[in-house]
Amino acid sequence: MAGVGAERTAEIAARVEAFVRDVVIPHEQAAPRSSHGPSDEFVQALRAKAREAGVLTPHILSDGSHLSQRETAKVLIKSGLSPLGPLACNTMAPDEGNMYLLGKVGSPELKDRFLKQMVAGEARSAFFMTEPASEGGAGSDPSMMQTTCVQDGNHWVINGRKAFITGADGAKVGIIMAKSADGACMFLVDLPDPAIHIDRVLDTIDSSMPGGHSVLTIDNLRVPADQMLGHSGEGFQYAQIRLSPARLSHCMRWLGACIRANEIATAYACKRMAFGKLLVDHEGVGFMLAENLIDLQQSELMIDWCAGVLDTGSLGTAESSMAKVAVSEALMRIADRCVQIMGGTGVTGDTIVEQVFREIRAFRIYDGPTEVHKWSLAKKVKRDFLKAYPA
Repeated sequence: MAGVGAERTAEIAARVEAFVRDVVIPHEQAAPRSSHGPSDEFVQALRAKAREAGVLTPHILSDGSHLSQRETAKVLIKSGLSPLGPLACNTMAPDEGNMYLLGKVGSPELKDRFLKQMVAGEARSAFFMTEPASEGGAGSDPSMMQTTCVQDGNHWVINGRKAFITGADGAKVGIIMAKSADGACMFLVDLPDPAIHIDRVLDTIDSSMPGGHSVLTIDNLRVPADQMLGHSGEGFQYAQIRLSPARLSHCMRWLGACIRANEIATAYACKRMAFGKLLVDHEGVGFMLAENLIDLQQSELMIDWCAGVLDTGSLGTAESSMAKVAVSEALMRIADRCVQIMGGTGVTGDTIVEQVFREIRAFRIYDGPTEVHKWSLAKKVKRDFLKAYPA
């Protein structure tokens, strides 16, 4: 990606930050509180303000080009300063990752039909990959996929079950993964569709995603053959194009949220008196804030490093695993300290600190649990050693 340069990126990021701080943050207390996420009406109202301010989908330029990953990080971190920021600016998951994928590999026809409405902030999307664990379906191991697709003339017929499908309830665009005799396949579909039945929307610890996370059944869904991405059996290849950047952009947005949580905790510690002095002057509290600064800086550097690798054209599979583990674990420490510093206030909805803590806890699982990434990296360690020192 060529990008737009440091000066232009800084200008875009500054506009996004000003919008989030001045326009979005005042709406936080009015946001609906539900594990199923804010309503689409609420999101569209915020997006209308973002559109007016010129910060809607700021990482994709008017000519359709995408900021480099390093530039995207500067912008998405700022959008994450409020849990509502990515919703308002159209930089949220799964839409951001889905837009990236379609921008990379979608045909002109698929881009015009599906991507255009997503970039305009008019349609939400969902990525249908994970399946119910209780039924032996694919989760962190996508090779366990049970959803099938069979060609029937100029259509494909899809059957299966999916779980934890973020935003499926209310989405207008779906990207569905299924397996054919050739291997994994990926399809673009219009939503809703009567062949896709949402069985239930899960009650989860996080609450920032519109539509929540659904368990659903796909029953004889017929999809025209020209709505397949690429060819039969290429689905995992396209999933890899999406997963590393999408994993990293999660780190970007939640880093922004933890920067804000730390600002709130710092202000609390610098104003609250206890035992004859400000909380910040108590070593136990002051040291937690110091540790937050260290973790924030390390997280930003890890994101920048991984983004630089992706900007070379590399899939960055190992690098994104390292970044996801390092950043999600660091952000969990930050969020936990913020709650602890603020005491009783930290576990209430009076600030976003409590929500950020919940969201980060979920993030340690979403896009691959820490342990799965470590396992994958350990396999790489062994593979690289045996390659360098064959028996």
